[in-house]
Amino acid sequence: QVQLVESGGGLVQPGGSLRLSCAASGITFSGYAMGWYRQAPGNQRDVVATITPGGATNYADSVKGRFTISRDNAKNTVYLQMNSLTPEDTAVYYCNAALLRRNWWGRGTQVTVSS
Repeated sequence: QVQLVESGGGLVQPGGSLRLSCAASGITFSGYAMGWYRQAPGNQRDVVATITPGGATNYADSVKGRFTISRDNAKNTVYLQMNSLTPEDTAVYYCNAALLRRNWWGRGTQVTVSS
C-alpha cells in the first residue's frame, strides 16, 4: 500500500519559515520523481517544486529563491524548506510521487501565513 504522509504545516507570520516533510512508503522511493504542489481555496492545484530521482530541481517562479526542495533516499522522505513566507503562500500543500503512469498523492498539510 502506497502512502505519502505530509507534516510540518502550520501557522506562521509573514517573513517566517517552515519545513515540510513527506514520508513515503510502499514505493521504491529513489526511482520516483517527487514534488510539492499547493492549492488555495477556490484555486487549482499548482506545482511548487519538483525533484527528479537524480536530484535535479525545478521551481515555480513564485517561489524561486525562497523555497528549496530536497530528498533523502535513505529516509524515503522529501522536504520543502520555505523561507520568507507571504500570505500568498497560504494553501494546502500536497506531496506527489510520479513514475511513468504511476502517480500518488498525500492528503496534504495546511500552511497559513498570517499576522
